[in-house]
Amino acid sequence: MRRTISLWLGVLAFALLPAYAQQPAPAAAGATGKVHGHITNPTGAPQTGGTVEFLAITRAASGSNTPPQTVEKGVTFDVDGTGAYKAEVPAGAYVIIYRTAGMAQDKQADRYDNVKVVAGQDTLQDIDMSRQEYIDKLPPEEKKQLEDLRQKNAAALKANEVIKHLNEDLKQVTQDIHDADTARATAAQQLGASASKADLEAKETEIKNAKYTEIESMMSKDTVAKPDASILWAQLGLAKSGLKKYDEAEAAFKKALEVDAASKKPNPAIQGMANAGLGEIYARTGKVPEANAAFDAAAKANPTQAAFYLRNEAVIFFQSGNADAQVAAADEAIKNDPNDALIYYLKGQGLIQKATFDDKTHMIVLPAGCAEAYQKYLELAPQGPYAAEVQGILQQAGQKINSSYKAPKKK
Repeated sequence: MRRTISLWLGVLAFALLPAYAQQPAPAAAGATGKVHGHITNPTGAPQTGGTVEFLAITRAASGSNTPPQTVEKGVTFDVDGTGAYKAEVPAGAYVIIYRTAGMAQDKQADRYDNVKVVAGQDTLQDIDMSRQEYIDKLPPEEKKQLEDLRQKNAAALKANEVIKHLNEDLKQVTQDIHDADTARATAAQQLGASASKADLEAKETEIKNAKYTEIESMMSKDTVAKPDASILWAQLGLAKSGLKKYDEAEAAFKKALEVDAASKKPNPAIQGMANAGLGEIYARTGKVPEANAAFDAAAKANPTQAAFYLRNEAVIFFQSGNADAQVAAADEAIKNDPNDALIYYLKGQGLIQKATFDDKTHMIVLPAGCAEAYQKYLELAPQGPYAAEVQGILQQAGQKINSSYKAPKKK
C-alpha cells in the first residue's frame, strides 16, 4: 500500500512556479540553524524516501517594497526509512519542497512557504500531506481513492489491535494451563508437609478452577472478537472441560474443528487438540466408542503427537475407572509406541481388576497378559515410580521378576 501511495503522489505532483533570479544566502557564513521533521502521506502514514529541498527567500537591496525572491537552486536533504529528515542551513526564510523518490526536479509533492530558520536553534517542520488544505486541492477521483485507502488502513489498524490483544490473552492462557497442570505441587507447597490428602485435593481443585475460570472468561470474549480463530475455540473448550462443563466444552471443541476446517490452511495441532479434547469428554462421560474415535482422529490429524494422545486416552480411562476401555486404549498406544513404560503399567492395572485369589496357594492369579505387561514395565523402567508396586504384585502372584529391578533397602 505504501508503494501505491508513493507512486500516486508522483502522479499528483504539482509543477513548480518559475524561480526568480539567484540571490545570495540570507545570512552570514556560519550563522546556521537546524530543521527536522517527518513526512506524512495523505493516508496519515509515514512517507519514506524522497528529498526535502530548502529554497532561500531573499529581498533585493533596493528597498523593503521589493518582492521576495527565491534562489534558483536550494539545498537538498534525504528522507530516511522512517519518514524523517534533518537539515542544517543558513538562518533565514525558506520555501521547503518535498519530492518523492524519483520525482522530476520541476515537480513537487508538497511545499511549505516562508519557513523561518533561526541561527543556533533546531526548528520542527513536519510536512503533512494529510492536512485538509492539501486534501482540498486533490481532484475528486483522487479524494475518493484516498478515502478508500484511509478506510482500509483504519480497518487494518483495528484488526492489528485485536490480534495484539488476542496474543496477549493466549500468552496468559499458556501460563494458566501450566499453573493448572502443576496445581498439586503448588497446593503441597502452600499447605505444607502436614496437610491431609483431603486438604491437598481441595486446594488443588481450587487452584485449577481459578485458572480454568480465567481462561474461560478470556476466551469467551475473544471468540466474539475473532470468531474465525480456531485456537480460541479450542482453548475455550479446554477451559470448560477443566470446569466439567462437558456439554459446553463439546460444543466449543466442535466449533474449533469447524472453523479450522474452513480456514485456508487447516492446522494439525488445532485439529489434534480439539479431537483429543472431545475424546476426554467422551471418556469421562462413559461414551467409549465416541472417545476411541475422537482420540484416533486426533492421532491421525497430528501424527507427531499421536503417542501423547493415545497415552492420555489410557490415562483418562484409568482415572475414570473403566478398566476394559483402559486396557484397549493401552493396547492401541503400545502399537504406536512400544517403548513407553507407563502404557504397560496402565495395561497391567486394567487387567489386574480381573485377578482372582487362590485359597490353596494363597496367591493372586493374574489374568492373561497382566504379568507380561508388568514385566515389560519393569524392563523399560526398572527404577520407575511404580516399580516397587509392580514387583510386589508379581511376587504375590508367584512370578519370577525378569528385570534388573532391585527393591530399595529397608531403613
